[in-house]
Amino acid sequence: MDSYVPAFADVQVLTGFDGDTPVLRAPASRATVRQLLTHTAGLGYWFWSEDLKKFEEVTGVPNVVPGSAEAFKAPMLTDPGVRFNYGINTDWLGRVVEAIGGAGLDVLIADGVTGPLGMADTMFRLDPDRTANCVTVHVKGADGGWVSAGEILNQEPDWWAGGHGLYSTPRDYIRFERALLRGGELDGVRILAPETVDAAFTNQIGELDVPSVIPTADPPISDTIEFGPGFKWGFGLLLNTTDIPGGRRAGTGAWAGLFNTHFFIDRTSGVCASIYTNSLPFASRQEAWQTYADVEAALYASR
Repeated sequence: MDSYVPAFADVQVLTGFDGDTPVLRAPASRATVRQLLTHTAGLGYWFWSEDLKKFEEVTGVPNVVPGSAEAFKAPMLTDPGVRFNYGINTDWLGRVVEAIGGAGLDVLIADGVTGPLGMADTMFRLDPDRTANCVTVHVKGADGGWVSAGEILNQEPDWWAGGHGLYSTPRDYIRFERALLRGGELDGVRILAPETVDAAFTNQIGELDVPSVIPTADPPISDTIEFGPGFKWGFGLLLNTTDIPGGRRAGTGAWAGLFNTHFFIDRTSGVCASIYTNSLPFASRQEAWQTYADVEAALYASR
């Protein structure tokens, strides 16, 4: 955990390529913590950016999954504040939290979230018993059946990832969802102030929009996502601005993990739900995305 991590002030904007040489420039302004929280800092993920995917290929800078601190050398794709662009913002935000909190992200999350909520099976590094009980990520094999891709996350990374590093269980994670559903409190334990939770479920990107379609740049990792129009972003949550027929109400907060762990929290209807598939590609339309839609429809039909 002592590996060198580049300073955010060193991150430049990628404007294109001269052959295979990246063309970079200084950003027009410094990114803020608020922009990291709202994915408007200009950062991206390789699987949704052809330019970032090429940058990593020609420079050897890794993506964030292997756990190398070299991943923080990835450039911005736009100046801060220009557009919503989902990316490694939360990984950078984890470094901010560590600097302010004076401890590792593993300790801060255990002390502030998972410990108080009794989420004993949620952690960055698995012990042997939990490793033996872990479901590995699965992908489609040549015959169309599901096969294990093995352990993907590095158990000894250079840094604890704010954007993707935790292991958990459905039983644990639903406790976190319920705490948000209840305004930051569960079973008499409060982890967030009600006004903080309200802010998380409120549009924080103003006139900017979450793109209605996000094309894939790496099909084995992510399918193209088709949200449709009318989505905003709060603090850590995708927000639908209108009711979805037969499903979640306007103002519902939702998001997902790369391995198709999808959740939503509908404070108007008083329900939360999630699915856990441990599969790739992300948002696969015929598998995970359809399963997610089917679960939502069945939940609201039963009310």
